[in-house]
Formats: sequence, C-alpha cells, structure tokens
Amino acid sequence: MQIFVGLGNPGAKYAGNRHNIGFMAMDRIAQDHGFSPWRARFQGEVAEGRLGGDKLLLLKPATFMNLSGQSVGEAMRFFKLEPGDVTVFHDELDLAPGKCRVKTGGGHAGHNGLRSIHAHISEVYHRVRLGIGHPGRKEAVAGYVLHDFPKAEQDWLDDLMRGISDGADALASGDRSKFLTAVALRVNPPRSSTTPAKPPAPKEAPAVESAEDPRSPLQKLADRFR
Repeated sequence: MQIFVGLGNPGAKYAGNRHNIGFMAMDRIAQDHGFSPWRARFQGEVAEGRLGGDKLLLLKPATFMNLSGQSVGEAMRFFKLEPGDVTVFHDELDLAPGKCRVKTGGGHAGHNGLRSIHAHISEVYHRVRLGIGHPGRKEAVAGYVLHDFPKAEQDWLDDLMRGISDGADALASGDRSKFLTAVALRVNPPRSSTTPAKPPAPKEAPAVESAEDPRSPLQKLADRFR
C-alpha cells in the first residue's frame, strides 16, 4: 500500500491558490481513476482506490500547511508504512510554472508543509515538485503562493493536472521516467510532422520566338510603338 499526499490549505478561500496545487493533483487523480468519495480521516480528507494494481490512499491534510506532518504521520503509522511508501505532491517556487520533477529525500527549502512532514516522518519520502515559478523577491513569496492562479495560467495548469493523472499508474509502480514522460506529453506535446509540404511553384515556360518573322527590323520597332 502507498499514500499519495497533496499539500494545501483547507477551505474554499484557499482552493484556487498556488499553494494548493497538491490538493488539485489529488482531486484530479481521484476523479479520473475512480477513487472512493472523499471522507474525513487522519486529520484530513482521504479517498481510496487502486493504481497499477496496488491499493493507494490519497490524502489532503486539513491541518493547514504548517502542520501537514501531523496528518501524514498519523496515516502512515495507522497502516504501518515506511516513509518510502509516501509520495508528497507540493508547489515548488524554484521550478518554472508547469515544470514537474520527482525526488526522494533532501531538504525542505523553507516549505512549511515539507518542514512539518520532515519533523513527523523524517525526510526519506518521495516528492513530486510542481513548478509555480517565483515572484522574484523573497518578501513577496507569502502573498504569491496564497494567491489564486490567474486565468492566463489555467491552460498549463490543466495540462499539468492531466499529465499527472495520465502518469499516476506509472508513478505508483515506481517508474518515474514513464510518469514524467506522461506529464511532458501533456505540457509540451510534440509538434505534428504530418503537415503536407507545399508543392513547388510551377516553372514558367521560356518564351519562344517565332521561327520565321517576315517583318524587317524597322517594321518590328514601329510595331512596338503602335
């Protein structure tokens, strides 16, 4: 069994925030893969189902971001799992919008949700880092992540969610490369190579002069000015 955790803040006020991209990923997987309805459990909301033949729990902590580890730790201990059975989906300031990377272990880079999870289950869990870009100034970060995705970013956001759902089976089975390929095919689809080439322009036939012209040179010149 595995646990996929999406990070975010509970409540309609935060639903469209950049910080809630992890929640969005969980909702998309649950919707597309026929998971059970969401219900309250482990200080959060859970949905159960299967990916790649394995039982999987989707978890959205309802503790607010900086206490996410409480919910994750409780669920992990209940099912007697190890940190390596947990994959956390979270927003990543250091990746361009729409980019997706997967890693295991490492620091929390100041992310309060990861900081809390580190404290409760250690850092040896898997992470799906979902790029949201950086506002450019450190003091602007809080307002940036707690702001809704603008309409101009909805297209790539939807493509990213579709890609995550497409590759969810592969991620659950441990095939990171296949998962990332599925995401890339949605976010950066290959250009079509089936567009027919334009036919070459027809060549103009060379002018052919009459083999015999009975006019004298003086008559030809006069005829040009008539």
